[in-house]
Amino acid sequence: MEIFGYIASVFIGISLGLLGGGGSILTVPVLVYLFGIDVFLATEYSLFIVGISSLVGSFSYFKNGLVNIRTALVFGIPSVISIFLTRNFLLPLIPDQVFAVGGFLLTKNLLLLLIFAALMIIASYKMIQKKGDSNEKNITSKNKTVLAAGQGSAVGIITGLLGAGGGFLIIPALVNLLKTPMKVAIGTSLVIVSFNSLIGFFSSMNSVDINWNFLGTISAISIIGILIGTELSKKIDGKKLKPVFGYFILIMGIYIIIKEVLF
Repeated sequence: MEIFGYIASVFIGISLGLLGGGGSILTVPVLVYLFGIDVFLATEYSLFIVGISSLVGSFSYFKNGLVNIRTALVFGIPSVISIFLTRNFLLPLIPDQVFAVGGFLLTKNLLLLLIFAALMIIASYKMIQKKGDSNEKNITSKNKTVLAAGQGSAVGIITGLLGAGGGFLIIPALVNLLKTPMKVAIGTSLVIVSFNSLIGFFSSMNSVDINWNFLGTISAISIIGILIGTELSKKIDGKKLKPVFGYFILIMGIYIIIKEVLF
């Protein structure tokens, strides 16, 4: 199964480079199901893999003036606070055995996987849905900034809890709420994701035993993927591929629920 894990790692990077998000939500399932890694450790590994890959991918966008620093800060600062609080205070509060009903035992790992599966289904909807009329047209610029900061906090909780970069939530917020052009939204999303993920990783890395050889290998493969995705973004409209990737994420989310609950 590991060979499929290495192949999937390339596509994680490609999705990040091409779409500015989405690939990170595959990282934990790849680590858990294809490499057999514990769920909590997988969330920690995911933060580093997604963070370092997004950082490399953001260079090209930054060089071409496709990163909005102010927007990155509006999202990034609340996100970092949420990530720190989640990784260091919320996660440790979750017991290894949450509750048992009859013969069903909800463990911490299972809870994280089910939350992750639900998140994947939500993400798939955002990727699949067709762009409609915006509901924010009467919201003032100041209120939009406040809403963006609030979404940054929500993304931080998700990143801290599940190790997902949150690009699938950041992109719609930048495009629909702040009216950011798609290319700039992708570049800005990569900066936010890298900032959030790496800070989340280094703030909690001492709580787990890290296999740096393995983590370095997967990260290097993902970086190759993001470089490929960045080049493809110059030739392919990511918005056209987003629904296809959305359906794939939907199938993966349903698979996790069926596998973990029914089998």
